[in-house]
Amino acid sequence: MNDSALTPERILAAAEDVLRRYGPGKATVVDVAQALGVSHGSVYRHFASKAALRDAVLHGWLERVTAPLQAIAASHAAAPTRLRQWLGALREIKRDKVLGDPELFATYGALAADAREVIGEHVEHLQQQITSIIAAGVASGDFRKVDARATALAIFDATSRFHYPGMAHLWSGPGEDAAFAQLLDLLLAGLALAPAPAKRRKPTA
Repeated sequence: MNDSALTPERILAAAEDVLRRYGPGKATVVDVAQALGVSHGSVYRHFASKAALRDAVLHGWLERVTAPLQAIAASHAAAPTRLRQWLGALREIKRDKVLGDPELFATYGALAADAREVIGEHVEHLQQQITSIIAAGVASGDFRKVDARATALAIFDATSRFHYPGMAHLWSGPGEDAAFAQLLDLLLAGLALAPAPAKRRKPTA
């Protein structure tokens, strides 16, 4: 490949392929450069270090997780519907990545172990999306008045059993879908406005 045609996007695509083939422990910048037919110096002109390249690969992978969730968070559906859809989508995306391609997920898990800042930004992005849904629900009257940020953090933690990869060994067990649906019902019931008390009728003479 001519250096003039080399772009960060092409480098990242090649790096993903190299990581899949060799694993994070053996993949090098030289391997990526050879896959592209350029010198490793050409790769370093776009990414200052091996760590920067690995962080960029991980960031791109995580962006593919957050993009469909952002679409749900920004939709015009009622807030309770959005929150249920968002949490369900997060669960399905994580299940697909962990259970659908465990070798690739293990590769990205190894990258994540050395990229706490990237992971921190990813988690913050997810929590901001939940916060926006809850704030919209409070504003529309679909949810009772709560601290949107604090509630979002609580919901993220409460549902982590179903989306945190460290709990993946439980995801194939019986009753998982029912347990998740029950938790969503409980969370949404807790956010719902309490019904107005019925007016007492005045006694008639």
